Amino acid sequence: MKKSIIAIFISSITVISVQAQNKKWTLRQAVDYALINNISVKQSELNYENTKVDKKDAFGNFIPSLNGSASHQWSIGLNQNITTGLLENQTVQFTSVGLNSNLTVFDGLRNINTLRRANLAILASQYRLDKMKDDISLSIVNAFLQIVFNRESLNTILYQNQLTAEQEKRTKELVDAGSLPKGDLLDVQATDASEKQRIIVAENNLKLSKIALAQLMLIKDYENFEIQDEEFIVPQPVMLAKNPKEIFESAKENRSEIKIAETDVKVAEKDLAISRGASYPQLNAFYGYNTRASNSETIAGFIPDTNNPFTQIGTVESTGEAVVAPNFQRLVGGPDNIIDQFTRNDGHSFGFQLSIPFFNGFQTANSIKRSKVSLERAKAQLEQDKLDLESNVYQAYYDAQGAYRSYESAQKALTARQEAFKYSSQRYEVGLMNAFDYLQAKTALETAESEVVRSKFDYIFKLKVLEIFFGVPVNQL
Repeated sequence: MKKSIIAIFISSITVISVQAQNKKWTLRQAVDYALINNISVKQSELNYENTKVDKKDAFGNFIPSLNGSASHQWSIGLNQNITTGLLENQTVQFTSVGLNSNLTVFDGLRNINTLRRANLAILASQYRLDKMKDDISLSIVNAFLQIVFNRESLNTILYQNQLTAEQEKRTKELVDAGSLPKGDLLDVQATDASEKQRIIVAENNLKLSKIALAQLMLIKDYENFEIQDEEFIVPQPVMLAKNPKEIFESAKENRSEIKIAETDVKVAEKDLAISRGASYPQLNAFYGYNTRASNSETIAGFIPDTNNPFTQIGTVESTGEAVVAPNFQRLVGGPDNIIDQFTRNDGHSFGFQLSIPFFNGFQTANSIKRSKVSLERAKAQLEQDKLDLESNVYQAYYDAQGAYRSYESAQKALTARQEAFKYSSQRYEVGLMNAFDYLQAKTALETAESEVVRSKFDYIFKLKVLEIFFGVPVNQL
C-alpha cells in the first residue's frame, strides 16, 4: 500500500514537471509573468511602498508625541541626607519616572505641505510603476515578435530547401538521362549546401531570441522554453489615418512620463513651500509629568535624650542664670513605601514654547534658493519631456507609416516573384532555362518571402508603439 502511494506521488510530481517543461507561453502569459517577476518592476513596487510609508510619517507629524522615561541610580559616598539636610557618608538610591508630550501648533504650514508632498510622491511613484510596466510589456512584445519572426524565417528557408532537394532529385534524373549538363546539378547542390548553412544560422537566431525573452521573464530553463504558435494577423492601419498632432495631444494626456514630470513640478512647489515655512515662527505645546522616590531613612519621631537631657540655649542677662531646653533624640525609620512616595512627590508641567528664527547661518535662505532652483529645473524637465514625446510620436508615426508601405510593397513583390518563379520552373522543366538562371529566380522568391515576413512584424511592432502613444493598452495587441 505504501509503495503504491509513493509511486502515485512520484508519478504526480513527474507529470507536473513534464507539464512545466512542456509549457508553451502565449504573449499575454509572457507579459503577465514578466510584470510579476521582473526585477525592475519589483524595485518600482518597493519604491511605491516606501512612498506610502513616507505619507504615514507626514501624517504622524500632526499627532502629539508621547514619550516615557524612567531611571534608577545609586549614589555612594558623601551625600546630603534629604531628611536631615546634613552631609553624610551613605549609599542612596533614587528612582524617577516621567511622561512627556509635545504637539506642534504652528510651524509655517510645513506639516501640511509635507503631507501634501507625500501624497504627490505616491502619485508620482505610481506613474513610474505604470511606466515601468509599460516599458517591460513593450520589451516582452518585441522579444516575443522577434521569436515569431525568426521562426517564420526559419520555416521559409526550410521550405525553400525542400524545393531545392526536390529539384536536385529531378535535375539528377535529367543529367543521368543526358538532357542537362552536369554543371546544372552541381549548381543545385551548391545551393542546397548554402541553404543548409543558412538554416543553421536561422536556428541559432531562433534559440538566441528565445533566450532573450526567457531572460526578460527571469526564466532559467532556456532549453525547454517555448512559445505558442500564435497567428499574428496584420492589423488595419486605422491609426495611420489620424493626424500625428492628434496622437501627440492624446499622448500628453495618457503617457506616464508626462504625468511624472507634471507631478514632479508639483512636488517641487511643495518643497519650496516647506522651505519657506522654516522662516516662520514655530509654536509648540508641551506637557510633562514627573515623580520620584528614594530609599533614604525617615524620621519616625522624637524621644527625650536621657544621656544629655538639657542643652543651654542662652542666659538671663540680668541674673546670669542659664536658660536650658530639653534635648530629644530622633527615631529613624526606614524609607516610605515607594508607591506612596511616587504619589506624594509627583508634579505636572505644561505650557507653550515659541521659537522665532532670526539668523541661522543663511541655512533657511539657502534652502529656499535651492528649492526655487529645483522647481525651475522640474519645469524645464516637463517642457523637455513634452518636446521629446512630440518627437517620439512623430518618429513612431512615420516609422509605422513607412513600415506599412514597405509591407505592401513586399507583398506585391512576392506576388510578382511567385509568378516569375512559376514561369521559370516551367521553362526549366522543359530545358529552356539553365540551372543558374532557375536558381536565381528561386533565390529572388526566397528573398521576397523573407522580406514579407520581416516587414510584417516590423509593421506590427511599430504600429503597436504608435497605439501606445495614443493610449491603447499593450495587452490589446
